Amino acid sequence: MSGTSPSQEFDIVIVGGAMAGATLALGLANLNHSLSKPLSIAVIEAHQADDSHPGFDARSIAIAHGSIFALTQLGIWPALKHLGTPINDIHVSDRGHFGMTELNAKPLGLDALGQVVELAKVGSVLFEELQQANIKLFCPAKLNQLLPKTDAHYLTLDDGTTISAKLLVAADGANSVVRQQLNQTAEQIDFGQSAIVANVETAKPHHNWAYERFTETGPLALLPMSHVNGQASEASARMSLVWALAPEQAAHLAQVSDAEFLQQLQNAFGYRVGQFTQVGKRVTYPLTLTTMPRPIYHRCVFVGNAAQTLHPIAGQGFNLGLRDVVGLIEVIKAALQSGLSSVAEQSTFDVGSSAIVHQYLAARQQDRDSTISNIEFLVRGFSNQYWPLVAGRSVGLRLLSWLPPLKRPVAEIAMGWR
Repeated sequence: MSGTSPSQEFDIVIVGGAMAGATLALGLANLNHSLSKPLSIAVIEAHQADDSHPGFDARSIAIAHGSIFALTQLGIWPALKHLGTPINDIHVSDRGHFGMTELNAKPLGLDALGQVVELAKVGSVLFEELQQANIKLFCPAKLNQLLPKTDAHYLTLDDGTTISAKLLVAADGANSVVRQQLNQTAEQIDFGQSAIVANVETAKPHHNWAYERFTETGPLALLPMSHVNGQASEASARMSLVWALAPEQAAHLAQVSDAEFLQQLQNAFGYRVGQFTQVGKRVTYPLTLTTMPRPIYHRCVFVGNAAQTLHPIAGQGFNLGLRDVVGLIEVIKAALQSGLSSVAEQSTFDVGSSAIVHQYLAARQQDRDSTISNIEFLVRGFSNQYWPLVAGRSVGLRLLSWLPPLKRPVAEIAMGWR
C-alpha cells in the first residue's frame, strides 16, 4: 500500500459500527447538516445487520436519562424511542443484610430514570439509519492493514480496497483490531467473576422497576423489559438478568436444567418479583476491567469499549462510551466554529490534527478516570464479605433510605448527569 494512493479519501473513518461507532457516525452526520462543507465519513463494519453481531447480542442495556438527552441532541433517540422500556424505580439491596434503598423518578420530577433496550433490536435500527445517512458504509468489511503517516492513516480492507482517514476512530470493541495494529496496550484487571446473561419471566409484572441485589458472589441485576411482541408495558413480566458469579459457578449454572437454574436464581434473589417462571438462552462471559491509559494515538482516538470495558455492576459501560462519542463530536464542532466561517477555511480544516486529538483526551480524562475508579470501588466493596465492609455498605444503603437528600446525587450519577 505504501506505493499506491488510496482509492477513497475521508475526513473521518470509524472502525466498528456497533453502539459506539454507529452513534458517532450518525451524530457526525447530524453535525454535517450545519456545515457548508460537510465532513466525509466512512464506517467499516465486519458484520451485516442480519448476522449475529457480537456488539448487538441478546443482552439488554439500561440507557441512563442523561444518555437519552445526549442521543436526542445527536438526532438519534427518535428512531430508538419505541424500543425503550422505562425504568421508573430502582431497588438496591444487600442479600442477607439489612442494607437496602430505592431510587425513584417522581421525586426528581422525571418520567423515568432511564430506558432499557434490547441490543439486537437497536442494532437493526441503527444499521438502517446508517444506510440512509450520508455515510460511506463498508459492510461486511474487515481492516487488514493500517499504516499511519504524517497526513493520514492509510487502511487496506480485506477485499483489497484502500482508503485514507485524516482522523481514525477505533470503535471496534474490547478486542480492538485498531489497537492491535497500532501496538497500543491496555491494562486489564480480572475480577475473578463471570456473568450469566439471560432473559427471565416472573410471576408478577415488573411495573417498570429495576433491581440490583448484591450477593456473596457478586451483583445480580434485573432490568424491566417489554412484552415479547415488543410492546412496552408495566404489566410485562419479562426481565433481563445479569448475574455475577465465580467462573466455576457460572459455568455450572449455564449447563443445568431450566428448573434448577430458576431455583438457584430464586435462592439468590428472593421473592420480591414473585416466582421466576421461565428462563431463555443463557450466555456467560468473563468480567474484567480493561482500560487504555491514553485512548489516543497519532490521528486516532478510541471510543467506547475500545477505550475501556467496564464491569456491568452499575450499568455504565454504554453510557460512558456515549459520553466519549459526545465529547469527540463537541471537540470537532468547537474546532470548526473557532474561526472557520467560510468554505475556503473549512477546506483547510484538519479534523485529525494533534490539537483536536489532545483536546479529546483532555475533555474525557476526568470523567473516564472517576467512572472507572467508582466501578472498581463498587466491585471490590460489594463483592467482599469482610465484615467491616459488609457493615459499612449496609449502613450506607440505609442512610440513603433514611436521608432522602442524599439520594439525589447518587441518582444523578446513575442517570449520567455527573
